Amino acid sequence: EGEGTLLAQKIFNADHAYLQPHSGADANLVAFWAILAHKIQTPEVEKLGKKSLDELTPSDYEEVRKLLVNQKMMGMGLGSGGHLTHGYRHNISSKIMQSQSYEVDPKTGWIDYGALAAQVKEFRPLILIAGYSSYPRKIDFSKMKEIADSVGAVLMVDMAHFAGLVAGKVFEGVYDPVPYADIVTTTTHKTLRGPRGGMILCKAPFRAMVDKGCPLVLGGPLPHVLAAKSLALKEVDTSAFKDYARQIVLNAQALAENLQRAGVRLLTGGTDNHLLVIDTATSFQLTGRQAETVLSEAHLTVNRNSIPHDPNGPWITSGIRVGTPAITTLGMKEKEMAEIAAILVSLLQAAKPITENGALSRSKAEADPQTLQKVRGRIVDLLSHFPLYPELVI
Repeated sequence: EGEGTLLAQKIFNADHAYLQPHSGADANLVAFWAILAHKIQTPEVEKLGKKSLDELTPSDYEEVRKLLVNQKMMGMGLGSGGHLTHGYRHNISSKIMQSQSYEVDPKTGWIDYGALAAQVKEFRPLILIAGYSSYPRKIDFSKMKEIADSVGAVLMVDMAHFAGLVAGKVFEGVYDPVPYADIVTTTTHKTLRGPRGGMILCKAPFRAMVDKGCPLVLGGPLPHVLAAKSLALKEVDTSAFKDYARQIVLNAQALAENLQRAGVRLLTGGTDNHLLVIDTATSFQLTGRQAETVLSEAHLTVNRNSIPHDPNGPWITSGIRVGTPAITTLGMKEKEMAEIAAILVSLLQAAKPITENGALSRSKAEADPQTLQKVRGRIVDLLSHFPLYPELVI
């Protein structure tokens, strides 16, 4: 764990790193607790002339507790590309604090920093969360920091999806969150290519509280996962990883360009990162769930995804999210993105909703057997040139 901590601090140029969270959601919970403890709990305990919660009377403790759960947080809305843990109503994050979402511009799909600044000044959150799970553009963290500072808010960044692009020096300057954020959370899988787990980077003032994530939020560390995280960070700290990170974005942009040439509508008109979101409702007259289902039948793994102001809601959805990290790891480059785009388009164009109980299903779709078989063959042929373990002869 110690070696991994030092590696993370070096790679991200962070004051401190904490590797124990078991997931990105756990990392966010630890971050919320650390912020509440540092900004609210500790000052209130000191005002009462005490050193710890244990010294408070039951009535004094209850007053502090009420303050803790009466704070505000603001994160990107789920339909705009945010994450469940950024204050979504059905998630615990909106239960422990009052939450309000900010949305992307309805016309462009991009973050409107001016509108966000006005919303933050009106709502005045303790925590402003920047980061996303399905927003295909970079975020200017210098602007996010300026907006947070305007109301004295803590800037927390969830870079679970793009941590590898930060580590690989693809996102630099104002697009690197670490110099600007008070606390940064991430997963260690996704673009970092490590084991499933979480990690926190923070400025020095938050170190003591973050390090108490276990046992005050987490039940205990997972030593075998900590070892895997450290090994993954060793791989991140190489020039080969930087090449990989650059290729992720090149592949995503090539995939986007090929899809758009075929008439597919993409949110924001393209991508700056590792993912893109296809508006399947507009492009193929399919819900996101229908598109996900038919692609799965051909052994293409994508996930349905909400789009801003989604008429089909967050369960059925009107889009799908497609990412390039895994296929980039296999060694695919821009040339292969043209073939993948063609495969996606050919299958989705052939897909039709199925009828269940006399009505068209909003969840299921199918393509004719000939098209499905042809697409599967193209996928097998493509993958035959990029074996998962090329050193093994099976």
